[in-house]
Amino acid sequence: MRKIPIVIAEDQAIVRDGLVAIIRMQEDMEVVAACSDGLEAYESVGRWRPRIVLMDIKMPVMDGIASTKKIKDDYPDTIVLILTTFSEDQYIVDGLVNGASGFLLKDLHAAKLVSIIREADNGEFFVPSAIAAKLAGRLREMSAGAVTPLAEEFTPREIEVIERLIERKSNREIAGELYLTEGTVKNYISVIYEKLGTNDRAKAITMLKSIR
Repeated sequence: MRKIPIVIAEDQAIVRDGLVAIIRMQEDMEVVAACSDGLEAYESVGRWRPRIVLMDIKMPVMDGIASTKKIKDDYPDTIVLILTTFSEDQYIVDGLVNGASGFLLKDLHAAKLVSIIREADNGEFFVPSAIAAKLAGRLREMSAGAVTPLAEEFTPREIEVIERLIERKSNREIAGELYLTEGTVKNYISVIYEKLGTNDRAKAITMLKSIR
C-alpha cells in the first residue's frame, strides 16, 4: 500500500508528539520527520521530499509562513497544510499568498485530521468554516485598502473570464460562452493567476470574490 509521507513542523512537543501518534496509526500514512522550527521543516522537505507538511505558524528560528514560502518556492509540488488557532487569522492571508493548500484548526478531531490529509493528497483545498469567515473578513479589509479593484487591475476580457471563474465554470464552459478556444481561456487564466500571485484555482477564486 502506498503511504503518504508527511513532515510535521510544530514547536510544542506535546502537540507534535500527538500528531505523530495519530498519523502513525494510519496504514496509508507515515511520518518521515518531526520538526520543532520552520528551518528544520524546510531542510526536512529537501531531504525527504514528503507529499504533505503539517506546518505550525509561530515557531522559533523560522516561522511557518516563511518556511511555507521557501518550501513552495523550491519544492512546489509539496502540499503545506497550516496548523492554526482561531485567534491567528492575521496570518491566514499570508499563508494563502505564500502557497498553503489549506488550514487546520489545532482542536480538530483526529478522524477529521486524517480525512483532510487524504483529501489534500488528492488535490483538495481545505478551509474550516470558522477560518473561512475570518479569511473573508481579512480579504474585505484588504479590498478596502491595498487590493486594487477589478476594473483597474484587469482588462475587460479578463474580467469576463473572472466572472465565470467565480461561478466555478470549467475552462470549456468559459470558452463556449465567450466564443474562445480553451487554449485562449487557459492563457487568460494564467495572466489572472500571475496578477494575483497564485497558481491555485481555488485560492484565486477566493481572492477574486473579495475584490469583485
